[in-house]
Amino acid sequence: MAGTRPYPDEPAGPFPSPPTTAEDREGRSIEIRATNDFEETLEDVVEMYVAFDPTDRAQGIPPTGESRIRNWLEAIADESVNVVAYHGEDVVAHAMLVPDTDDPSAVEDRSDVEWELAIFVLQAYQRAGIGTKLLEHLLGHAADIGIEQVWLTVERWNNPAIALYERVGFEATGTESFEQEMAIRL
Repeated sequence: MAGTRPYPDEPAGPFPSPPTTAEDREGRSIEIRATNDFEETLEDVVEMYVAFDPTDRAQGIPPTGESRIRNWLEAIADESVNVVAYHGEDVVAHAMLVPDTDDPSAVEDRSDVEWELAIFVLQAYQRAGIGTKLLEHLLGHAADIGIEQVWLTVERWNNPAIALYERVGFEATGTESFEQEMAIRL
């Protein structure tokens, strides 16, 4: 494996794979699905990001404005691995893994690529357990399709997010002034 970051020696997991339906802490029925064809889900995900409170943006994402959101998602759609959470017909959370490589052919052998994680939960659905379930199912789906190395950066002051990542097995691997880098081996 050609990783440039440090990763834990032992794999984390096992994690559940989508699809699943679970009740969140508010009693809402939430369906978690992997999106093998992101184009089918794109419009629903765009709607979620349009409704996303821009004050909760992290490191410039998601972008603001429908056309910028659509361009961002379309740019990563082909290679990314996506899992979404639905409440009824509405997407309320989205998690993705984006390959950290400039070589599109490297993505075919997923185990040789490091994958960057991003996860967003609509504000009205935060602190209800959806982020944890979504993250666990994304990691389960990733392991199922051969992904082994996942990393992320999170703002160092974002203690709820750091606690979530640590709960599922991410370990701190480095810090920069405003960001904590974390990694997990699947």
